[in-house]
Amino acid sequence: MFGVTTPSVDAIRQYLESKYPGVIETMVFHATGHGGKAMERLVRAGELDAVIDLTTTELADELVGGVMSAGPDRMRAAVEKGIPYVVSLGALDMVNFGPPGTVPERFRRKDSERKLYEHNPTVTLLRTSVEECKEIGRRMCEKLLEGGDASKIQVWIPKGGLSMLSVSGAPFEDRDADEALFGTIHEGLKGSKILIKDDERDVNDKGFAQDVAEAMARLLGLSSGQGS
Repeated sequence: MFGVTTPSVDAIRQYLESKYPGVIETMVFHATGHGGKAMERLVRAGELDAVIDLTTTELADELVGGVMSAGPDRMRAAVEKGIPYVVSLGALDMVNFGPPGTVPERFRRKDSERKLYEHNPTVTLLRTSVEECKEIGRRMCEKLLEGGDASKIQVWIPKGGLSMLSVSGAPFEDRDADEALFGTIHEGLKGSKILIKDDERDVNDKGFAQDVAEAMARLLGLSSGQGS
């Protein structure tokens, strides 16, 4: 969970718990670095049976030097364990820093073309660039291909926006950067059996969230009538 993807996370949780009461129990992790590490640790300990990795923003912080990195092993545990794993690209449009003065100077210079957004007095966001999105996509594919059972992995691409801030007309709208990410993922996973689902909706669209949730239910071998 992350502020700019919270509506989708809430919709996924509500859908699964209402459709599959007593069958699916959800746990939500905040994508703040510590949250990603905790989730990976629980997966490795065998405490989680499946993962919907909606908000993968910690990969952007790891690459660019933001304050919410979960380290280089983020996104590895579920693949290694071979559990059902539905991945999306939530908040990969941003890197997290503290107050404006803590943002590295190279991003703050007047001649820099980088987009900065002051989310609040203690959080400043940097829009990921085309080249950064390509590298994030490359790293994501590398990790997803390390597993043995590709049939249990899906990647859902919300082409309408990766967060509240990158939908049409929002401050971080950047179709070139988005397409660089999407294209790298398609190229990197070409020939694998990992399902890529291109969806024209944005990550916080309720229908997108519910479809992601139902995709996980299918990977778990459930039907909408089970648990009712």
